[in-house]
Amino acid sequence: MSPAGYWPQLNVAIEAGADACYFGLKHFTARAKVGFDLAELPDVMRTLHRRGVRGYLTFNTLVFEHELAEAARVLGPIADAGVDAIIVQDLGVLRLAREIAPDLVLHASTQTSIASAEGVRFAMEQGADRVTLARELSLEEVAAIYEKTGAELEIFVHGALCVSYSGQCFSSEAWGGRSANRGLCAQACRLPYEMLVDGRLKPLADARYLLSPGDLSALRHLPQIIEAGVTSLKIEGRYKDADYVALATRTYRQAVDDAWAGRAFSITPRQELALEQVYSRGLGPYFISGVNHQTVVTGRSPRHRGVRIGVVAEVREQSLCIAPGAAHGIAPLKPGDGVVFDAADWRSPQEEEEGGRVYRVDLLLDGRLEVGFANNAVNFRRVRAGDLVWRTHDPDVDRLVRPFLDPSAPVAKQPVTVHVTAGESRALRARWTLPGGQYVVVESGEPLPIAQNRGLTEETLKEQFGRLGNTPYELADLEADIAGCCFAPASLLNRMRREAVDKLQQLQACPAARRICPAPEFHARPRKRAVGAAQLHVLVRNSDQLEAALAAGPHSITLDYLDLFGLRPSVQRVKAAGAEIRVASPRILKTGESRITGFLASLDCPILVRDTGTLYALRNKVAQPLIGDFSLNAANTLTAETYLELGLTRLTPTHDLNAAQIGALAESVGSERIEAIAYHHLPVFYTEHCVFCRFLSTGTTHRDCGRPCERHRVALRDSQGRAHPVVADVGCRNTVFGGEAQEASAHMDLWRASGITHFRLEFVHESARQVQEVTAVFQAYLANRLNAAELHRDLRRLAPAGVTEGSLFIAPGFDRFPILQ
Repeated sequence: MSPAGYWPQLNVAIEAGADACYFGLKHFTARAKVGFDLAELPDVMRTLHRRGVRGYLTFNTLVFEHELAEAARVLGPIADAGVDAIIVQDLGVLRLAREIAPDLVLHASTQTSIASAEGVRFAMEQGADRVTLARELSLEEVAAIYEKTGAELEIFVHGALCVSYSGQCFSSEAWGGRSANRGLCAQACRLPYEMLVDGRLKPLADARYLLSPGDLSALRHLPQIIEAGVTSLKIEGRYKDADYVALATRTYRQAVDDAWAGRAFSITPRQELALEQVYSRGLGPYFISGVNHQTVVTGRSPRHRGVRIGVVAEVREQSLCIAPGAAHGIAPLKPGDGVVFDAADWRSPQEEEEGGRVYRVDLLLDGRLEVGFANNAVNFRRVRAGDLVWRTHDPDVDRLVRPFLDPSAPVAKQPVTVHVTAGESRALRARWTLPGGQYVVVESGEPLPIAQNRGLTEETLKEQFGRLGNTPYELADLEADIAGCCFAPASLLNRMRREAVDKLQQLQACPAARRICPAPEFHARPRKRAVGAAQLHVLVRNSDQLEAALAAGPHSITLDYLDLFGLRPSVQRVKAAGAEIRVASPRILKTGESRITGFLASLDCPILVRDTGTLYALRNKVAQPLIGDFSLNAANTLTAETYLELGLTRLTPTHDLNAAQIGALAESVGSERIEAIAYHHLPVFYTEHCVFCRFLSTGTTHRDCGRPCERHRVALRDSQGRAHPVVADVGCRNTVFGGEAQEASAHMDLWRASGITHFRLEFVHESARQVQEVTAVFQAYLANRLNAAELHRDLRRLAPAGVTEGSLFIAPGFDRFPILQ
């Protein structure tokens, strides 16, 4: 399945051999900067279907309440246009699409953060026909999910990796006022960070981009991927250009065909190098082959560099000498290539890099290359021996792509099989059949006469019907049942061939009829507001914070511990103190980690549920209340009500909602069913990549890293000097928290007016004293001893790194929505 940002990418994906393309509209898509207009969609689908290619539309953002009516309005035209499936993140949209277009195929997006068999079962139960799994799974884990579910599974096999689990990144929301869950990722993972270990700067040589992963390439793992039961192989890159789409599609087409047929891997080293040349931050299988924290992030550069062609060995007055690398032996450096000099060892990659187009390359006797450039093209004073040399552009790759960009005739052909019946004094009848079973029938009209000389043969039919040069078809096989010796002129066979091609094109372009039901009406449904005293829930992450919370006396205490072994004694400690205790589940639980779910259930207390797999596993197995957390990404009434109907007692909305939207949601679903977070550090990244293991050990996994997360406090300092704490969870996954505390003092009055009575405070690196003092000021506010302004004043004083309104900020006009055309 190939990405298509717009027409150029769509067309080259077809020619390069894609089985399917995925693309978006101008809204409701996780790549907001590209996409088609709604009016273009029928033409898009006709273009794809005439070439035998399926089209999947990305409807994979969270949908806000004020957008539901527009989402419902466009789902009908989307289904009518013949889209083969829509790819969905929002659980409410999944429900809405099933109601409006019952026959429309639905795929759960990788934005749903599904990493377990339980998560897959949940998605299927809610109406998904296919599930795109999280990119952090190994092949072994994918195979286990398929074995347990038998579901239609899709995985990414090539392209950019997000450092955070898709759907669980709030860095853009925290720092850019935009949202990755709304198609506006700010790529904060590609920025430089410094590592602070126990408050001190740790030197990391050339590693500055500590959260910037390399790019995925599973090219050499395709036989195992197919064996694991995966249905669909997805290439990332709706923001990439047509050259990238063409090369990636063509290369994976060849490799998939080899794997499916059981042939040996036929991709040449030069083809693999071309993939790296067209776009790469460093290709590798990464999580597909299992966790190795030393490989996912190198940290030297965050962007595409092309192919490493060598190392600068000597800088001369008007040229330089390069010690060539392995890539030069595969695709030699030559005049016309573009290169850049990577000086990350001694200069920040954020500075302008030196480079230019190669003018000459001379092989020296010692095997080095002397490389010259046009006059003044390169400032050699900014290049040093030891700098890496990257080829950023190779004209030979342009030539590889050119046949797919604007071909005079279709490059990718659909095989057709033809069955012919003919006989003396009978009409000639030919059935043309496509691979999916669709067929058309053409007839001669008049009976065929008896041949006077040479009669009609199967060979003649193959020759005439096989002349499909400028069409998107090729003759794969022909069978003929010919009775007697009949005659058919070439002009008749040519007319029948042209008629068959026209009929096939019409057949493929015609969208399948679908049932379209009326869209539901959306209007405010205010419920009776909760009556009763406000309740304060405190979440802590270590035993010191726990003792402070016990002393403060909130309504409940939630434990979110790294170490499961310390959890049961702490639960017993809180119960013995007579306080209400809750425990938090991890944000992701993979297949094979079900013991954690069982352990949490055995604690016999309410559970804060953070992923759909955990909800599926627990909802019918525990008597204690389940509270849904922000990571379930409830952004509208439909989604919230779906979760609440599945057995959740209360729900915390997604961090993509601002304060006004949280208040409105409470009024819609029932204010007693919403738990609003009033103080916390926004969990900006949630990642399988472990910075503790990568930069504080030589180990590759939790088995050999020495567990530095248990001995050291780590923070990542950004270019503005803010230090963002990093915490590992029970699955050794890292959460990077925003350094500033996000607090809701400016909106507490609004929330209370909306009827919200459940408020949560979450602590990360706060001391016991800070836990107690922050809790106390909120208690004073809820008891009307402080007003909102006084609460804000005190929080500014108490928060260890300052406070921010963050994602709660209510931007002017946030609820205005452009109508899709």
